[in-house]
Amino acid sequence: MALYNWSGYTEKGKTAQGMMDASSLREAKLKLRSQGVFVSTITEEMSAPTQSVRDLSIKRFFDRVRLEDITVMTRQLSTLVGAAIPLVDSLSALYEQTESPGMKRTIAKVRDSVNEGMSFADALTQHKRIFPELYINMVRSGEVSGALDVVLVRLAEFMEGQHRLRSKVGAALVYPIVLFFVSMVVLLFLLTSVVPRVVSMFDNMNQVLPLPTRILIGVSDFLSAAWWLIIIIAVACFYFMMKWKKTEKGAMKYDRIRMRMPVYGSIYKKISVARFARTLGTLLSSGVPIIDSMRIVKTVVLNKVMEACIEESISEVMDGSSIAAPLRKSGVFPPIITHMIATGEKSGTLEEMLIKAAQAYEEDVETSVAGLTSILEPLMIVIMGLMVGSIVLAILLPMLEMSTIVR
Repeated sequence: MALYNWSGYTEKGKTAQGMMDASSLREAKLKLRSQGVFVSTITEEMSAPTQSVRDLSIKRFFDRVRLEDITVMTRQLSTLVGAAIPLVDSLSALYEQTESPGMKRTIAKVRDSVNEGMSFADALTQHKRIFPELYINMVRSGEVSGALDVVLVRLAEFMEGQHRLRSKVGAALVYPIVLFFVSMVVLLFLLTSVVPRVVSMFDNMNQVLPLPTRILIGVSDFLSAAWWLIIIIAVACFYFMMKWKKTEKGAMKYDRIRMRMPVYGSIYKKISVARFARTLGTLLSSGVPIIDSMRIVKTVVLNKVMEACIEESISEVMDGSSIAAPLRKSGVFPPIITHMIATGEKSGTLEEMLIKAAQAYEEDVETSVAGLTSILEPLMIVIMGLMVGSIVLAILLPMLEMSTIVR
């Protein structure tokens, strides 16, 4: 099977385009003709003309596979496999109903690899940019245990939970972020455009201006003359900080600073702990060995400080230690999570305890973010009001002095 990109016209004269798989170019044209499509152009996906790097990057951006696409595909595949439909047929059905071009292309390639005798997990390994190691290892354990449909359901629930948490946190922070940038734009406009015109009337005054007015004029003059320099410095600082963050030492230091920040540090730590517990619990419940699970979690937690602690814990677990002991000794993980892990290890319910811990921390994150935004919104409005009020006061002070002199 090969993939073909096509464009043409329907019987009603409307333009149409899409992607389809067929064993040959002739078969692809016949399929489209049977669907009432008059083909104008059709090219094989793998033999498309070479494009520039810019074109490829733009195409990759628009054809990228989103987390929602993978989640929906996983949920639908679990239903089909659970209904005893062969894997190749299930993937073919998914290909027909998937709308995302990137996901459609990936499903077709995975299906062809499985049809050629490759295992589902090995076929997914060829697309690590889309399917993370966690996904591939859980699928592999599902194939080995014969419970692929159950593992796919757990995977779908895991990704839905991660997407739900990310969406709630992102949605809660949208308004404060937008308000902050709008406030900055308004202030810059006032200081660079409005204030210079208003204070120009003070040039002919033969008296010393009040200190707030002189400060305002100085800030306004500086921003009007050196705004480009500020932008250059800001961009340079951002660029060098990003480069510093990519180094091992810089990433470790950056995450340690984030964890120590007031308010935000607590939320960031809770998110990392929730991700650790949810991922480890999902992997263990799917039959992935403990050492492999911890190695996967290390790459998923997205926190260099915790990643180092997990790496040390792996070494101790391999030497016969429990999971809870090295985590507790690190001092990075909260006592409640280490106690729950220790209890789960003793009672043989480690997976359930980790999932419960993840749920508790995710709910705590949602509550903390909601509380933070409820404080930030009025606080930012008050700060904005004080800054605008200070500008107005600095402008009015000389006028009030002039009126006093006239009297």
